[in-house]
Amino acid sequence: MAIVELVMPKMGESIMEATILRWHKKPGDHVKTDETVLEIATDKVDSEVPSIADGEITEILYAENDVVPVGTVIARINTAVDAGYATAAPVAPVAVQEAPAATVREEAPVPQHETVSAPYEAQFVTSGARFYSPLVLTIAQQEGISFAELEKIPGTGNEGRVTKKDILNFVEAKSKGLTPAAAPAPQPQRTEAPAPAEQAVSRPAAAVTPAAPVSNGVGSASAPASVSSGNYGNNVEIIEMDRMRKLIAEHMTRSKHTSAHVTSFAEADVTNMVKWRDQVKAAFEKREGEKITFTPLFIEAMIKCIKRYPLLNSSLDGDKIIVKKDINIGMATALPSGNLIVPVIRNADMLNLVGLTRQVNQLANAARQNRLKPDDTQNGTITLTNVGTFGSLAGTPIINQPQVAILAVGAIKKRPVVIESPYGDTIAIRHMMYLSLSYDHRIIDGALGSTFLSAVAQELENFDVNRGF
Repeated sequence: MAIVELVMPKMGESIMEATILRWHKKPGDHVKTDETVLEIATDKVDSEVPSIADGEITEILYAENDVVPVGTVIARINTAVDAGYATAAPVAPVAVQEAPAATVREEAPVPQHETVSAPYEAQFVTSGARFYSPLVLTIAQQEGISFAELEKIPGTGNEGRVTKKDILNFVEAKSKGLTPAAAPAPQPQRTEAPAPAEQAVSRPAAAVTPAAPVSNGVGSASAPASVSSGNYGNNVEIIEMDRMRKLIAEHMTRSKHTSAHVTSFAEADVTNMVKWRDQVKAAFEKREGEKITFTPLFIEAMIKCIKRYPLLNSSLDGDKIIVKKDINIGMATALPSGNLIVPVIRNADMLNLVGLTRQVNQLANAARQNRLKPDDTQNGTITLTNVGTFGSLAGTPIINQPQVAILAVGAIKKRPVVIESPYGDTIAIRHMMYLSLSYDHRIIDGALGSTFLSAVAQELENFDVNRGF
């Protein structure tokens, strides 16, 4: 028989592992090429993994919620199965070999799955009963964490695995001079035969708010004596965070711990921009088949100012400032669930207004329909968020790591404004908007941050109402 190995696909250049969300098939089920076998999650993007051959699922090697490195075999498919005969000749592997994520073996015993090599010592992966993902191993290598230290880190992942959050907490504790034992210990060390009460503990102790009564946040009766069973009072509703909300919470908290946040504010008279859009939006949609929003106009102004102040388009690596030559604009997009995701317009400076509009609309629609690919959210260099969409006048956004700045635009409101002219001051009704820029004060001083923000405001105020599109 011919066995095809389905592997965890590489969903993006910087993606090294993915979480299995749900299996659509089980052993014994028949599948066809391109039929969905399972759903996986990388960062905040969910994706479907299709079959790369016709056949029968013979083995599923990982369970739901397991974190699996890319390139690892996750299932096996027998392509020689046919209801008409029990012993068929081996199927020619040519068609299967065209699929990018498969290996074909004929008449060979099925070996145990192997882990993918990582950029660290091989003993780190295979030593003892613990598995370390390539991402964890890379962080350990970069932070100079020894194998002995790695083994002491309590893991909150599946079967006690050390997650990215676990090792980052350990690194932070170590940098503060704490002993390894003082690192957040959300789960007790596993023994060969753990007691049922120990197995029930899955919530990190670090999630407990210090000022509140100690609780594991779950209300499980099997919690250890040192953790409350969840005394929240009577008139409450307990909502468990979904996976995306947990990722957002972790990302935002890490950003605040990483960057020295400063926020500057500016005000812009965007009357000309509003009038121009009102004049051209019908013709624009008729000619281009796309609705033009204010977002591509904001991005256009950002690009012009980034070229004048390139330090805003950078990141920090230790004591090295990495100035990015590519301008990849992230745009915060609200999902139907209420969560936010940041798809990225790559090489935005190479696009004209029509191109920017198409990219904005396509990425926004893909986000709302859960069709974003993992690469769509990678490698942003600066971010735009429109808090005005929800009626806010202004906001103090949190930097999207590892970037150093994020621009927020508020709601556009008509207000009476003093207009200065050679003939004296007058009061007129104008379309006004607040802008705010949060930036990393480690490398962006107040003078530069405020200058950049003022430049963006001036670009919007000086909008040419007679321009074309």
